[in-house]
Amino acid sequence: MKRLIFTAIICLAATTLFAQTDSVKTSTDTTKTRRTRIRLGFGDDAAQGAINDTTSYKSKAPGFSFGLTFTRFDIGLSTLNDNGSFKLSPTNQFLNYRSWRSSNIGFDILQLGYRFNSSFRIYAAGGFDWTNLRLRESVTILRNQAPLAYTQDAVKYDKNRLSVTYIRVPIAFDFRTHDDDDGRRFHFVGAAELGVRLSSSLKQESKENGDPKLSGNYNFAKFRYGASLRVGYGAIGVFGKYYLNNMFENSPAQDGLRNFSFGMSVGW
Repeated sequence: MKRLIFTAIICLAATTLFAQTDSVKTSTDTTKTRRTRIRLGFGDDAAQGAINDTTSYKSKAPGFSFGLTFTRFDIGLSTLNDNGSFKLSPTNQFLNYRSWRSSNIGFDILQLGYRFNSSFRIYAAGGFDWTNLRLRESVTILRNQAPLAYTQDAVKYDKNRLSVTYIRVPIAFDFRTHDDDDGRRFHFVGAAELGVRLSSSLKQESKENGDPKLSGNYNFAKFRYGASLRVGYGAIGVFGKYYLNNMFENSPAQDGLRNFSFGMSVGW
């Protein structure tokens, strides 16, 4: 939880540290008008405000864009959906988790897009996504076992966190409104979310055993696919992501157990 809070602080601090002022010249038939705009945040659509701006903005021309970025910084909660229910079945009770301490964190670092006009664009991005389940039960999930297996322990764990890291690849459709008087706009983004597993681990803390971190194969799906929705204003928004395939593979007892995440997002 401390790491989650610390990450949120960094995220919010970044929106103030990456401020910059841009001066842009526009011309009419007879005069030149100078406007100053303040960009606050990071990503393609940081929150913006205008100073001494008496001109209207021209539509952006259609075209491709490609480059490094640091945007769509997600910080939220992870929830398990067990065959349509948010209550775990008896078979999956060993995965019982602390819902307010199970997190999802992610961000994008690479983006390829095509803008049709100022309001509509499509893009594909690449980044990283972490899912952390804070288990309630005194169990140890076993590595390199198929199907998924565990041992019941006599130890009371202060922390028992099962984690997985994915490369994420959203393919998104972004609709945004025109700037309002404050230079901000609404965004509505729908995307297909693809993922490739990088690593997984189990982190435990107890008085008896210390704080070992056990990396290995915990049967998380090598590939995952789903859908996401983002809605926001300015640089800040909310997101929801639901993955359509099973969270664990080669494990029939966990068939139908899927991942749903939601929370706050910064940048577009």
